[in-house]
Amino acid sequence: MRVAVVGGGSWGTAFARLLARAGNPTTLVCRDADQAAAIRERHRNPRYLYDIELPPELHAESMADADLSQIELCAMAVPSRAFGAVAAELAPRVGDGAVWLSLTKGLEPAGQRRMSELLEEIAGHGRVAVLSGPNHAEEVARDLPTASVLAAHDPQVALRLQTVMGGPSMRIYTSADVVGVEMCAAAKNVIAIAAGASDGMGFGDNAKAAIVTRGMAEMARLGEAFGAQQRTYSGMAGMGDLIATCTSRHSRNRRAGELLAKGVPPEWIEQEIGQVAEGLSTTPALHALADRCGLDLPIALAVDSVASGRATVTEALVALMAREPTSE
Repeated sequence: MRVAVVGGGSWGTAFARLLARAGNPTTLVCRDADQAAAIRERHRNPRYLYDIELPPELHAESMADADLSQIELCAMAVPSRAFGAVAAELAPRVGDGAVWLSLTKGLEPAGQRRMSELLEEIAGHGRVAVLSGPNHAEEVARDLPTASVLAAHDPQVALRLQTVMGGPSMRIYTSADVVGVEMCAAAKNVIAIAAGASDGMGFGDNAKAAIVTRGMAEMARLGEAFGAQQRTYSGMAGMGDLIATCTSRHSRNRRAGELLAKGVPPEWIEQEIGQVAEGLSTTPALHALADRCGLDLPIALAVDSVASGRATVTEALVALMAREPTSE
């Protein structure tokens, strides 16, 4: 399958490497021409995962120079805040028969739309899929065993991509619950910020377990409001990714919460991490959805209050603990 992976960050690089090693002619499309040239010359990404050698079969081009007319799959590994603009910029250059795949775990900050909704609107067809699950780039790039979920409305698209992506180190499960998979992917990042804040405050396992468990309840509540399937939340895209993101040393969102708890200003977080923490962009979107749909998302709203600078971590914790007692 001829593939373009758009986005030269760690996840785009790891995913492009995975596909190229599986025998798919793959181009990693970078925003910066210098980055693309360095990858072609050195077979390493000079900015992300620079210790990982990339296969010589993996090509790299700048966004301006990439030829997308013959690709069969356009995989988008672009931050949610730029996702729609980048897809719209590339769409006229992508053939009508290509499948679009979202690798981004977030919501459109302004309109709270899912990435697949943006792709369907921009591409003008329904050959769209999303990939999610506990798939940290640092582990995928080292061929460590990973399992993920591929969701698509068209079962033929899902089955074809499952065959292309699956391999000795990557097991792919298919799902028809596009809404649930994407909502899980977005919300778990916000819960992971709360888990990281707990770590940063020096709290113990009891607090972390409560955040993960009650966070899952919020994720399921959110998904139910939009028609997601309940079983998605106990699967790879739900509980699987939530556990990984709340506990892993690779988790940018957990790290973002840890830094917030240590007093680092929210606007400095991504500069400190060196990569995008999607949960920071998703928190206001979840707040807007909660208000619009009348949803009870106390952890997500607490995270938003801290990420927006309206409260400290301590103040948000006091507000959470002071909520009216209820049943589970």
